[in-house]
Amino acid sequence: MIYKEFQPDAALSDFVKNYWWFDNSSDQKLDFTILPDGCFDLIVSFNDHQQEEISLTGLWTKQVEISIDPNIQLFGIRFKLLAADYIVQQSISSFCDSEQIKESSFWGLDTTSFEDLESVTNELNKRMVSILNNQKEADSRKQKLFSLLYQTNGELTVEDYSKQVFWTSRQINRYFKGRFGVSLKSYCKILKCYASFKHIKEGQLYPEHNYFDQSHFIKDLKKVTGNNPTELFENKNDRFLQLATIIEK
Repeated sequence: MIYKEFQPDAALSDFVKNYWWFDNSSDQKLDFTILPDGCFDLIVSFNDHQQEEISLTGLWTKQVEISIDPNIQLFGIRFKLLAADYIVQQSISSFCDSEQIKESSFWGLDTTSFEDLESVTNELNKRMVSILNNQKEADSRKQKLFSLLYQTNGELTVEDYSKQVFWTSRQINRYFKGRFGVSLKSYCKILKCYASFKHIKEGQLYPEHNYFDQSHFIKDLKKVTGNNPTELFENKNDRFLQLATIIEK
């Protein structure tokens, strides 16, 4: 397989985590487990480099099993949650742990050549910056909240976040459930578990973040990923794609 990541324009840092490209260049079907990472994706799928479908995923709250046939390519934009409001401009709560099929002409992607991926990402950078420039500035409370969430990997309490951004916990939870389909507390669990993947890959199977004890860590990890730390660490046949590729910088 071929896997690549591309960084977005600095102006999109609050909204886009990265672009990615996956190519099953083998002659066999590849099976993977995708783990929640706190993001959602716009995915363009190809069969022998011919565009087939565009889909927008919701936020993943649990592991998902996927199979990728030979000669299938995927291009994705990995969005941070704030992008739902200001770039994609729609709620993704109705397809949490699922996906929504978009029209083939979405963002003109049906006429885009994906032979030069850097050119594609440059064009998408321009398109998304233009979208941001044509609307009012982002809500400062939301920007501060997400900045804190990513800086702390979701390790604070809902009350702590509420106090720091001057936004009531009830209002925050109403926003999260209405926009993303989960509570802030549930989202914090996803971020905490995702932050632990790097330590697990290095063989550190005990909690490195804000957990009461080992059993609490394992319970949350199994709820989010369906696996315990040892299974993730062993990563047989590179089953967990993020552990095999994304955190390898």
